[in-house]
Amino acid sequence: MTLQRDPERNEIKALQRAAEFKHTRVLEVGCGEGRLTWRYAAKASQVVAIDNDLDGLRIARIDRPQALAKSVHLAGASARNLPFPREKFDLAVFSWSL
Repeated sequence: MTLQRDPERNEIKALQRAAEFKHTRVLEVGCGEGRLTWRYAAKASQVVAIDNDLDGLRIARIDRPQALAKSVHLAGASARNLPFPREKFDLAVFSWSL
């Protein structure tokens, strides 16, 4: 199966209808290479994007836009054992992670 890249931006449009990202602290579970992260991160005040795929995170770090370097933090972690306090985030994104 070929991975679809969503050239029509339907995925981000659906996310933006479901949640307001402006001035939020976002936890993204399963960020992979950051493909979705870069589409909403500029609106958020802070993003912590986690994944247990270290190769995907390596690519995400390389591809992270310079403008997002201070507000998007990428971490190797599992959703089963989050290393953050519960009240740290306003919104959680869990997309394409199953």
